Amino acid sequence: MSNRCRLPDILKTDDGKERRVGVEIELSGLGYEDLVSLSAKLLGGTGKSVARYVSEVETELGDFTIELDSDPIKDLDLADERLPESVRELGGHAMSVIDAAAEKIVPLEIVSPPLPFSKLERIETLCDELRKAGALGSREALYYAFGLQLNPELPDLRATTLVRYLQAFAALYEWLKARHQIDISRKLTSYIEPWSSTYIDLLISEDYAPDMEQLMRDYLHYNPTRNKALDLLPLFAHLNSGLLAEYVEDERIKSRPTLHYRLPDCDIDNPDWHFSTVWNDWIVLEQLVANAEDLSTLVKEFRNSRKLSLHNLTHSWIDTSDQWLRSGNYV
Repeated sequence: MSNRCRLPDILKTDDGKERRVGVEIELSGLGYEDLVSLSAKLLGGTGKSVARYVSEVETELGDFTIELDSDPIKDLDLADERLPESVRELGGHAMSVIDAAAEKIVPLEIVSPPLPFSKLERIETLCDELRKAGALGSREALYYAFGLQLNPELPDLRATTLVRYLQAFAALYEWLKARHQIDISRKLTSYIEPWSSTYIDLLISEDYAPDMEQLMRDYLHYNPTRNKALDLLPLFAHLNSGLLAEYVEDERIKSRPTLHYRLPDCDIDNPDWHFSTVWNDWIVLEQLVANAEDLSTLVKEFRNSRKLSLHNLTHSWIDTSDQWLRSGNYV
C-alpha cells in the first residue's frame, strides 16, 4: 500500500534534519490496560507502568505515553492520611468504582514522541487498528469532546517564517474547520477558539513585518490563552519564556519548538475518518506556506473578504477558499 500521509515540500529543518511532529490522540471505548497492551502490540514495543494510569510503550521511534487524561484521577491516593478514615477504609473497592467510572467518561490519551514526518504511517495504522478493536471518538456521546492534536516542528524559528504560517492558518481556518466537521461536543468547548478578529486584521495587513518580540507581543496581547485552534504558547515558551510570563502563567504550557494544532476531532470510530485525513489537510497549509506567491494571493483575497461589500454578503469565504485551493491543485 502506498503512503496515505502526504509529505510537504519543506521536509527538513535549517540544520538538515527531517522535521518531526508529535501526535496526541484522545479516545474511549477501550479499558486502560487493554489500550496499553494493544498499543504495545501494534507499535512493536514494550509497555511499562510509570505511575497510576500512566504507562510508556518503548519503541524504536521513541517512547509513547498512554494515560488517563485527568490529573485528579491519576493522582488519587486512598492511602493519603489527609482523607477521612471512612473513605480510606473503602480501599480497593472505592478505587474499583472510581476506575470503572473514570474509564467511561474521561478520555484515554496516546501521546507520541516527536516522529519524523516520513514515519506517520505508523500512526495511520495505529488509529485504523484501534478502531477495529472498538475505540470510540467524539461522535459517540455529547460529553466526548475528544481531539487529535498535532505538534509540527517548524522548518526554522525566524519571525518571517512564523508569520507565513500564521497568515496561512488565518486564511484557512474556516476551510479547515469545515473539512474536519467538528463535532458538537467540541464546538461547545472553548478549546478550539479562533484568534481575535482584531489580531487577524493586524496579522494579514499588507505591511505586517514584525521581529519575533513584536510578533509575540502582538499575539499575546489579543490571544493570552492556550485555548486556540492553533496555540502558540508552547512555541513562545521555547523562544522567550520570560516574555510569555508577562502575559500568561499556566503550568500546563510545555516548551517546545512546534506549533500546537488543536482544531481536529478524534473521530476514530468513523470508518470514513483516518489520521491521514487530518494530516493531509495540514499539509495543504504547509504547501501554501512553501509557495510565497500563492500565499500572498490568498491572503490578499482573505483580506478583501473581510470588508463590507455586496459580494462578500453573498459569497462564503469557505466556498471561495475551497475553490481557490482546488484551482491551484492544493486539494
